[in-house]
Amino acid sequence: MAAALERPSLTALGQPGARSRDKLARIPVRVEPAAGAALPKPPWLRARPMMSAAVADMAAVLRDHRLHSVCEEAMCPNIGECFAQRTATFMIMGGLCTRRCPFCDVAHGRPEPLDPDEPARLAAAAAALGLRYVVITSVDRDDLRDGGAAHFAACIAAVRASVPGIGVEVLTPDFRGRVARALDALSSAWPDVFNHNIETVPSLYRAARPGADYRGSLELLVQAKAARPTLVTKSGLMLGLGECDDEVRDTLRDLRAHEVDVLTLGQYLAPSAHHLPVRRYVSPDAFAAWRDEALALGFREVVAGPLVRSSYHAADLLADA
Repeated sequence: MAAALERPSLTALGQPGARSRDKLARIPVRVEPAAGAALPKPPWLRARPMMSAAVADMAAVLRDHRLHSVCEEAMCPNIGECFAQRTATFMIMGGLCTRRCPFCDVAHGRPEPLDPDEPARLAAAAAALGLRYVVITSVDRDDLRDGGAAHFAACIAAVRASVPGIGVEVLTPDFRGRVARALDALSSAWPDVFNHNIETVPSLYRAARPGADYRGSLELLVQAKAARPTLVTKSGLMLGLGECDDEVRDTLRDLRAHEVDVLTLGQYLAPSAHHLPVRRYVSPDAFAAWRDEALALGFREVVAGPLVRSSYHAADLLADA
């Protein structure tokens, strides 16, 4: 889920993204802004200050191990809080995505070949940071036959070998129709939590997720559960892209029908004027009501709020679920 708040520069933090990003690659699909002035941000959209000693220390470890953090690449508004808690979501398989989703600020372009040393570096960073829980996500890698699933498995195995007892969550792409191949690759090293974001309601897929398929994402989630019944499955939506409440309800019902256990709901924030515009801001009270409604549908745990993102309090959610 993308966000648009001030962040420290990747160059200042020594991130690998500062070296790998081509400025042209950061320009998303052109999206015409909504008619009229942009919606003013409401007062509840206030993230904690991002710069701190913990943020700098975490960035230094990522730099030393030549790793990407989705916390910075996707401009997450909770970066200061999560880094201070020694929690991070690692983004594997490089910093360039093969898709150009117009809600997302991750760079796109032609990615480099997979780095076989990345799993070992990821494991070493998790150990150096003293993590008890790690979230591993990736850019879309439609250039790979398994969408990068085998690389996910290698990273999971390496982290577990380096940090015994660590909890592992993956936030995967949709693998673009290669679900059976991807899950077969993951079967060598299942995570504790399998997360794949549905992102938005079906009517907005063409605008928000070009190249993705709503039903395909649901099938990925339910097939992961079928392949590993003890797996905690998880998904998330952004609100504010133009969906109506009944569409959100239908999507939540679809997720439960496909045996999703944990749900995250957050406010969409446009990274720039050239991304999809925010159509509405959802109040904290409304998010609280959505949480109650989702729990009533049977989700084991739901976290909902304006600044909630996919990996927010991920370790706590697993404990509660």
